[in-house]
Amino acid sequence: MRIYIIISVVLFISACSSTDWRKASREPAGIASPPNEDSRAIIEVYAADAFSWRGWFAVHPWIAIKEEQANKYSVYEVIGWQVDRGLSAIREYETLTPDRYWFGSKPELLLSIKGEKAAKLIPQIKAAIAVYPWANEYTVFPGPNSNTFVAWVALQVPELELELPFSAIGSGYAD
Repeated sequence: MRIYIIISVVLFISACSSTDWRKASREPAGIASPPNEDSRAIIEVYAADAFSWRGWFAVHPWIAIKEEQANKYSVYEVIGWQVDRGLSAIREYETLTPDRYWFGSKPELLLSIKGEKAAKLIPQIKAAIAVYPWANEYTVFPGPNSNTFVAWVALQVPELELELPFSAIGSGYAD
């Protein structure tokens, strides 16, 4: 029993003292198609372990969309620190690499839709994001948080058929 306690303490301390978030990898994971190599409309949803010890329990998801013929992806995610600064929790940015590591954690592709179906669903996704009811709120647990955001979009656009992992803590807040 004592060895389990020692191992647990060592693991917890190592997770809490992981690298500084400013130095953690944000490199592309090599999952997404480069936008200049695929002219189709694309919808992709990624999730990566949350930073530091939170990654033992939870993921951070985001939505990437690329319109047909677009030369960049638009990425949508919810970030708590933005609310602390008086900004919307929804962060939107354009990038060539929507599959970047989430502060050291490699993302997992949860959903990929390409072509005509993606082109049809992109306006619905944007409409759902525009009316996200908790854009000015963020609470790690029970939500609303980044998982609530992606779950909300999935509920508004059921044709996505998106299933978030069990570790998407806060996704039930959208129900």
